[in-house]
Amino acid sequence: MKEMFKIVISLFAIFVGSGLVLSYVYARTSTVIYNAQVREKEEALRKMSPEAEKIEEAGKWTLYEKPNEYYEAKKGNKVIGYVASTVGKGYSSYIKILVSTDPDIKIKSIDILSHQETPGLGDEIEKEDFKKQFGGKTLENLELVKVETTDKIQAISGATISSRAVTNGVKEAVKILNETYRKGPSKE
Repeated sequence: MKEMFKIVISLFAIFVGSGLVLSYVYARTSTVIYNAQVREKEEALRKMSPEAEKIEEAGKWTLYEKPNEYYEAKKGNKVIGYVASTVGKGYSSYIKILVSTDPDIKIKSIDILSHQETPGLGDEIEKEDFKKQFGGKTLENLELVKVETTDKIQAISGATISSRAVTNGVKEAVKILNETYRKGPSKE
């Protein structure tokens, strides 16, 4: 019985000591991690609208129970475009996306922030050939097709689910921007 009590006390001391060490490490690194995430987000927004003097958060919305935001890109006091964060439900993961538009809600560009899609297939969504298809599109043109096209979005062969996830995420972001800034019902 005495031996068991010693083992329990030893294990308890190890658990408490480990907990204190982890708490200390978390306390020392959490602000560094937070600041790095804020800086990374600001850089991503700046990349989406480099001509803007300031990019201000204008609202929040959710998709697939994931929080997203949209921003107004301004030069002086004039709104020169919008940037929205969004997600798409991919094959292996949720795909985090940024979408930038002009003031008429026509897409300027998209960027894939993170994903865990299949290497060699789903990760093709990161390639410029796929992303540049979105440039100049409006809500009406955000439709995924499996054939060559210039007015719709062409799916990546072998990665239709990932392609659809990006297209649907972008489409939802454009709908939110249309509903918010055009003050009318969104078009399907």
